[in-house]
Amino acid sequence: MDHQEALKYPIGRFERLKQPLDAAARAAHISTIEGAAGRYRSLVKGLSDARLDTSYRPGGWTIRQLVHHVPDSHLNAYVRTKLAFTLDAPPAILAYPENIWAELPDGKSAPVGMSLDLLDGLHQRWVGFLRALPEAGFQRTYIHPEMKAVTIDEVIAMYAWHCLHHAAHIELALKS
Repeated sequence: MDHQEALKYPIGRFERLKQPLDAAARAAHISTIEGAAGRYRSLVKGLSDARLDTSYRPGGWTIRQLVHHVPDSHLNAYVRTKLAFTLDAPPAILAYPENIWAELPDGKSAPVGMSLDLLDGLHQRWVGFLRALPEAGFQRTYIHPEMKAVTIDEVIAMYAWHCLHHAAHIELALKS
């Protein structure tokens, strides 16, 4: 992995699941999602606006943009997961323009506390939903325009990775 790739993917790229998660792996991923808001809150506690506006790599998002991006992304994932479970046929979902959302005024300049509060409440709801899901529910799917069929198991693994991925970005920015 070259230096730019290492900065962009400090924990490596997400690898799609080749088989369903076992109960222990699923529980570990759900626990990662559950603890993410607290981890982000700890990482950014006491940071000045200037520090929040520090990027983790040239051309990368700032710490502030990362903190706002995570609930944007996870709100979409939460809704997609619930649609996959509740609709009879796998729903075709929309991708959202995350790079454009990161450049909107709220993503570039809003206080991070509002997104941390949103993420905390969102993850409480999502984790509660996932922990109550019957075993067969984890194989329900939605259709992503690029990834095609995505199971709820894969969503759990992907968004646990996503939590760790952006926490690593913030840690990189704090080292610079």
